[in-house]
Amino acid sequence: MALLGIATLVVGLVGTLVIVLLADRATRDERTHDETAPGTGPHVEVATSEERALAQRRMVVLPPQAAQPQPLAATGTAGPALSLPEPTRVDGTWIPGGFPGTPEGALAQLAALNETALAGGDPAVYGRAYRALSQDGAPPPESTGLHSVLTSFRSTAGLPAGGPVSGLRVTYQITHGQVKGTASDGRYVVVCVLGQLAVEYQGRNSSVGVGDCQAMRRVDGRWRIAAGVLAAPAPSAWPGSADAVRAGYREVR
Repeated sequence: MALLGIATLVVGLVGTLVIVLLADRATRDERTHDETAPGTGPHVEVATSEERALAQRRMVVLPPQAAQPQPLAATGTAGPALSLPEPTRVDGTWIPGGFPGTPEGALAQLAALNETALAGGDPAVYGRAYRALSQDGAPPPESTGLHSVLTSFRSTAGLPAGGPVSGLRVTYQITHGQVKGTASDGRYVVVCVLGQLAVEYQGRNSSVGVGDCQAMRRVDGRWRIAAGVLAAPAPSAWPGSADAVRAGYREVR
């Protein structure tokens, strides 16, 4: 790959992601998943009015610079740290699973999905992982903020739209989260994670704070991306910063 493309990738990552996140926020405020789309027949579960209201309720809106590296909050937290349960299904699985039917279990499942799916920074890999964990009738991966981030930074950096790139390392390390709320007697939960999306190439690196909210449904003893509407965009902030605290993110352990 051309040196110019790598330089654009590393040096321009923060600015690119901020632009993508702002565009995503603006468009998703008015966008919902079409629950009457082809292929969603009577057998497909759809969101109730209670679930739709929870998923679409707007989150705290942060300025674009909140996502950039900055000092950690000197005082105050959004609440005590969240203790995330360990997966009970790891061997022979791509995405760790087997989390309990609690809000913290749903949060842990989303964290496991995103950390697995974003490794390498390939939108196609993210899409496959997202679909593997989704109910029929769930919003498509292409409608999510994380997919937009991956496709946009690859395009801006002059990278192939998909596939591995020699020497390129992309990771997403989740450090914070929050439970937005529950519905349907706790079977439906909207959870949000926050972490550092980092890109490294030949000693050059750049990081930005990225959040992700998803609606999760408990189905047959598993947490799945829920059928129905797309959750409102997550606030993106540098993990542990005052902006992250203001947005309600708590440390996860």
